Amino acid sequence: MTRRLLAAALLALASTAATAADAVDALRAFVRDVSSGRAEFTQTVTSPDGRRTRTSSGRFEFARPDRFRFEYVKPFAQTIVGDGRQVWIYDPGLQQASVRPMSQALGATPAALLTGTSLERDFELSALPARDGLDWVQARPKQAEGSFSLLRVGFAGAQLAALEIVDNFGQTSVLRFERVEQGAALPPETFRFTPPPGVELLTQ
Repeated sequence: MTRRLLAAALLALASTAATAADAVDALRAFVRDVSSGRAEFTQTVTSPDGRRTRTSSGRFEFARPDRFRFEYVKPFAQTIVGDGRQVWIYDPGLQQASVRPMSQALGATPAALLTGTSLERDFELSALPARDGLDWVQARPKQAEGSFSLLRVGFAGAQLAALEIVDNFGQTSVLRFERVEQGAALPPETFRFTPPPGVELLTQ
């Protein structure tokens, strides 16, 4: 009986290790092989003490290298567009748009993790235990000057399913992706942005 229990335990450990390795491989394959995609997302932001949360939702689209569009719909509209050279943030409620060079805005950020091509250069990867039905990998920025301390990416098999972001103040943002279309054909204008007439433009 003891030998059987030991064998079962070893098999469980081996299975856990294989799953963890698969999560790291899934992220590497996602960056290497998935050149474009789109999804709907729900984002929940939790304060460091865990007492306050706020939820938003919208759409996410990307095309490598370094082109992405986050379209927040609820509870307030906001658009974030990376066109490969610049990052635009548009707030229709404030009638303001800001723009900054991609080299200053991206770095080791969640957008860089999902849409860039320099995964191994910018992040230290480590496998995490499976939870919530997903396989997880942790990505810690190699450069400490950014605003994020670590990122966690969840996969359902080979499909992107979740992203957890912990910033340097201990605030946690969790994005859950639904209706994911990896490899979706996206028109070039998806990643173009022109401020509407009358919008105040802030250059950083």
